[in-house]
Amino acid sequence: MSDLPLLSIVIFLPIAGIPVILGLKSDAAIKWATLAILTADFLLATSLVFAFDASTATMQFAESVVWIRALGISYAVGVDGISVLFVFLTSLLGWICVVASWTAIDTKIKTFMINLLVMQTFMLGVFCALDLFLFYVFWEAMLIPMYVIIGVWGGDNRVYAAFKFFLYTLAGSLLFLVGVVVLYFEGGRSFDILVLMERDFPFHIQAWVFLAFFVAFAVKVPMVPVHTWLPDAHVQAPTAGSIILAGVLLKMGAYGFLRFSLPMLPDAAQYFAPFVIALSAVAIVYGGFLALAQEDLKKLIAYSSVSHMGFVTLGLFTFKSNGLNGAVLQMFNHGITTGALFLFVGLIYERTHTRQIAEYGGLMKVVPVYTLFLGLFSLASMAVPGTNGFVGELLVLSGAFATGKATGAIAIVGAMLSAAYMLRLIRRVGLGPLIHDKTRSLWEINGREMSAALPLAIFVIWVGFYPAPFLDILGPSLDHLLGQVLGP
Repeated sequence: MSDLPLLSIVIFLPIAGIPVILGLKSDAAIKWATLAILTADFLLATSLVFAFDASTATMQFAESVVWIRALGISYAVGVDGISVLFVFLTSLLGWICVVASWTAIDTKIKTFMINLLVMQTFMLGVFCALDLFLFYVFWEAMLIPMYVIIGVWGGDNRVYAAFKFFLYTLAGSLLFLVGVVVLYFEGGRSFDILVLMERDFPFHIQAWVFLAFFVAFAVKVPMVPVHTWLPDAHVQAPTAGSIILAGVLLKMGAYGFLRFSLPMLPDAAQYFAPFVIALSAVAIVYGGFLALAQEDLKKLIAYSSVSHMGFVTLGLFTFKSNGLNGAVLQMFNHGITTGALFLFVGLIYERTHTRQIAEYGGLMKVVPVYTLFLGLFSLASMAVPGTNGFVGELLVLSGAFATGKATGAIAIVGAMLSAAYMLRLIRRVGLGPLIHDKTRSLWEINGREMSAALPLAIFVIWVGFYPAPFLDILGPSLDHLLGQVLGP
């Protein structure tokens, strides 16, 4: 195994499987082949985690090949404790998206599965790239399959949502490109991310590049006020699209802060930290109130993501060990929990063809297993002790209070709002009397759907009760990052 380019195999296996899919005629064969490809990729990504040395912050499984010599561009990949966790998360959600789409997607199935495979390669590439130009290629390229997934297989207003998603993220990406070019010339004509981390850029360069990067990453997170594309994209996207958006794409903005803004632009990061913390506090509370007002299940979860990702950016810019660890763990947790919630909204939508909360009620009497899973993921979303959300949120709150009592108090308000809207969802959807006749004929989740739900439920409980293995993986890399920001 040591002689194999394992990381490149993980990245490119999905796209390498496309010729197999193209040669198949049967829809069933296409689904099974796509599931097999992404399951194999998940198993390889899992082997990366088991082989990963958690005692060091250095990049592992590194590969580097000169790509465009004249510009100093290389195909360079590697993972540290931060990125390896998101490679694993991306590969896990990849095959779950296939399972979630098994019956939900019934037109142009081959094209849909090819888009999923292309998307998977580009997302994995983002988390593994160690060359800034290569990172930008993966970062930009993933917009195309996501645009197609929303625009072709989305809801009635899918074209509007797809264009809005594409324009917002493209605008941010163009500013990111400007920052990349500046760093290239100011950093000695190098795109090497590890080399650029060691450069001491003048403050005025750091400040302008930080602002360019900030817009790009803020759109992806998304932070208030550039968050308005998210509810539209989620509502119109098919279930797999929503899982990818919530589980992976939103993490890329926060990952950009971790990989570029903090280590490469430390002085600017500290200078603008109060501004970012203020925007994060606004997102936590504002997103919570918006979620509380929603009558559409998908919109509620989408706005809850604005609030939850506010906790992530808050933790990142506290520059406290607990805050950083909590923020990155919460990125992982949010991918698991919110991905699961969108999965379960998709499952009930397939049965009822409505997402209106008022049209449900009493599901516990008809589909108790479904309701128990929905309840578990809702409890995790509101950070109840014993679930994954509690550990990450507690660490972020610890970092927030160490930064300032007012900041911590505002975050507490956001946590209370999270409990309010998730408890309201469970009460109105799962509990109480059966108030609609059509819900009496609902069928329980089947074995295929259970196979997607169980792994997510396991991680909710595992991280909730025993987060040490995850924090051990993150620890050295985040300690090294903190040293890069604050200095010796």
